[in-house]
Amino acid sequence: MTLETILPPERVLYDVPGGSKKRVLEFFSTFIAQNTPSLDSQEVFSRLIGRERLGSTGIGNGVAIPHARSPHCSSPIAGFLKLAEPVDFDAIDGDPVDLVFVLLVPEEADDTHLALLGQVASIMNNVDTRQQLRRAASQRELLDLITAKIREQPVT
Repeated sequence: MTLETILPPERVLYDVPGGSKKRVLEFFSTFIAQNTPSLDSQEVFSRLIGRERLGSTGIGNGVAIPHARSPHCSSPIAGFLKLAEPVDFDAIDGDPVDLVFVLLVPEEADDTHLALLGQVASIMNNVDTRQQLRRAASQRELLDLITAKIREQPVT
């Protein structure tokens, strides 16, 4: 299981309206439910917010990796959002977030979930990668960049 297989082009979103952490998570929940019939937007949102209550998924440097388990998710699902404006995500460094990588995994996913989170963190912890993603001027450019960065990752 690789990030590339769970992040199709239609789930790489450019210039997403932010506003707040809650709005970003609502936006993603609605978007993913519209594209995945087995998922309910309220249930996805509830799980993502529930995970945020345990501790912010804002990992610093303007990046958040919201993630949750879902009983209605048969295989991992990813989405990548470049926000139009940074939002407060209660990140560990206090900086607002503009790059959001969302992961939904099946309820029973264990090692796969952790491996995918590790891959995302590895990509997003690279300062050059973050700068390149922020400079992307279109959805196509954003997609090409994130796909290239995923492909550069060692397969685990």
